[in-house]
Amino acid sequence: MSIKLLTGLMLSSSLLIGSSVALADDCSYRGVLDDKFCDENYDLVADLPKDQSQWRDPSTLVFTYTPVEDPAVYKDAFSDFQKYLSEVTGKKVVYYTVHSNAAEVEALRSGRLHIAGFSTGPTGYAVNLGGLVPIAVKGTEEAFQGYNLVTIVRKDSSIMKMADLKGKVVAHTSASSNSGNLAPRAIFPALGLTPDQDYEVKYSGKHDQSVMGVLSGDYDAAPVASDVLKRMIDAKRINEEDFRIIYTSPRFPTSSFGYAYDLNPELVEKIKHAFFTFRFPAEMQKTFGGADRFFPITYKEDWQVIRDIAHSSGTAYTKTGLKQLAEADAAKAAADKRAKEAASKSQ
Repeated sequence: MSIKLLTGLMLSSSLLIGSSVALADDCSYRGVLDDKFCDENYDLVADLPKDQSQWRDPSTLVFTYTPVEDPAVYKDAFSDFQKYLSEVTGKKVVYYTVHSNAAEVEALRSGRLHIAGFSTGPTGYAVNLGGLVPIAVKGTEEAFQGYNLVTIVRKDSSIMKMADLKGKVVAHTSASSNSGNLAPRAIFPALGLTPDQDYEVKYSGKHDQSVMGVLSGDYDAAPVASDVLKRMIDAKRINEEDFRIIYTSPRFPTSSFGYAYDLNPELVEKIKHAFFTFRFPAEMQKTFGGADRFFPITYKEDWQVIRDIAHSSGTAYTKTGLKQLAEADAAKAAADKRAKEAASKSQ
């Protein structure tokens, strides 16, 4: 992890202490959105600015996908969609690699990012603080693609049920992750298991790192997203028979895709057309568990269960929450760097 990246992660929290852009004095309602946004139609996402001079129509569109796993994998996975998006909009489309959820939100808020996919949990930060307007998730003709929270242990572990996790070390992914942190904190107490009280929580940073940590014995168990686990198995990064699932949650929506609230409406219509007419090629379907298209959703309706989980776990999609997320990202990046340096010196 470079010093430049660490600096970028810390800078991502600068939006939390800096002054916002001039507020719209005539905004009658913004709900829980940041002060720079308005929500007069009560759909829970930022309205298009009333002043047309604030509408953006960039010559180059910047796209990215959540940094839940190796960013390079997804840059390649979305290459065909980027080409199609460019054809439909008539604009150059470039991929912007981000290494943390906080940095992705900051890139959107600052105007450096126009179209993006956000993990399920951080979508709330992107909406409230970054001005994201979610429009789709991966899916099929019938429905959107979902995933479950699954709690995994090693196959040879003596842990057979959730109650056996008491007194153990359990990997959560990151503070903003739905299946990796928020959902466990909301759901597990009803199962008689309270994180931080009944077991020790250690943050791994990412789902794949939680999985690998369980395999190596660093953690006794880990709640992870079922779709990430499946992709790791399909990619032969892990052997399915090395693990046992001791809990499976109800189904959640996968990563959201959306655009920046202040893009020109004519451009937005082209972006929507690109999303909803694109069909995933075979390799992309394989990467994303059989999904063959982008399925339309709304943040107000389809993300309600996620917002409820965040609320029940005491998580608010606010500046303070994002600052904590940015600090956690930076701390994890620094720890990874120290570990790599120590490993290099020991060789």
